[in-house]
Amino acid sequence: MAREIAIEIYLLGFKVLFSLFKLFPLRNKTTFVTTFGDNCQYIKDEMDKQNISSRKVILTKAGSHIQVKDDGTTIVLPFETKNIIALIRSIYHLATSKWIIMDNYFGFLSTVTFKKPVSLVQVWHAAGAVKKFGAKDPSIVDRSARARKRFLSVYQQFDYVTTGSDKMAGIYQESFQLPDSHIIRTGIPRTDFFFNEGAKQDARRALLTKYPELENKKIILYAPTFRNADLVSGKIALDLALLYKELQSENYALLLKLHPAVTAEHNVMHQFPGFVYPVTGDFHVNELLVSTDLLITDYSSIPFEFSLLQKPMIFFAYDLQEYEEERGFWEDYESSMPGPIVETTEELLEKIRTADYQLEKVEPFKQKWNQYSTGNSSKKLVDFLFSSGK
Repeated sequence: MAREIAIEIYLLGFKVLFSLFKLFPLRNKTTFVTTFGDNCQYIKDEMDKQNISSRKVILTKAGSHIQVKDDGTTIVLPFETKNIIALIRSIYHLATSKWIIMDNYFGFLSTVTFKKPVSLVQVWHAAGAVKKFGAKDPSIVDRSARARKRFLSVYQQFDYVTTGSDKMAGIYQESFQLPDSHIIRTGIPRTDFFFNEGAKQDARRALLTKYPELENKKIILYAPTFRNADLVSGKIALDLALLYKELQSENYALLLKLHPAVTAEHNVMHQFPGFVYPVTGDFHVNELLVSTDLLITDYSSIPFEFSLLQKPMIFFAYDLQEYEEERGFWEDYESSMPGPIVETTEELLEKIRTADYQLEKVEPFKQKWNQYSTGNSSKKLVDFLFSSGK
């Protein structure tokens, strides 16, 4: 109850200021609202490349990876922080911009109404979906009727949602309760990275600059889905000691890409020297995928983009039944994942030993989810927004 009251007070204040600033004329501005940064980065860079005249305003949540300077032409502000001046300036730009581009759910959308010429584009942060979200998230039944109404109000603000496939377009229609006319099949901007040989080589060099000893290693990346319980326990589900014992002498290295909020209970790099490398805050995951020989994950969206590299994956789903009951899946998990599913570290080792990766599943998976992500997604989106008079 206290949480709902706090949200309502915040939204009321946001609405009052937005309504005031809406009295000002619209400006030739594009305002990005970003939690993750990567899709927005590619769109912003493409706008620069095409010399799009629209002024850019970047509203960044803590943790956003977007790299941009506040140089007077481009404005950069922290968003939804305790910085009141920054918040007021952010609301002004949102109320007076012709284009709004965002990469996540933002509750303020439930309380504002944009002028009709404004286009709001949702460049959702996942290229595909394993678990349900939005209106189909099972956890929303535990929220109040007022909160559920607020969620739907947010989704209804999306003029356009970008997608990389027809499959994901259908999921967006269900999750956001939107008609197909609101879905634009431009592909996912950040997947352009996987078609850029220079960018991939730079990413490889960056990793080897920090860890030169990895150059001739067989690299395994473990990138699990975030679980709330991890914040409390700080434990890693994989048996790192067993993997170290069995694989270290065979020229393997294990990169750990955990959620930034999760801190392991021990210093794994010193405990397993030359084998385990925590890389949580050092590199964007796509930069790591270029050097990854084998991906180990579970219910994350990483496989959708990793499939573009057509490399092997193993799905370490040690809590499959519990997770499915809690979050819900769009498809049958065991038949839809492009690789073997294991529940224990011992089973994982067996798959590595026998190279039983089911690689024949990767290409159909890639085509299914990356249908429109073919290397020019950023250009297609920028052309759609700024060249077609939208």
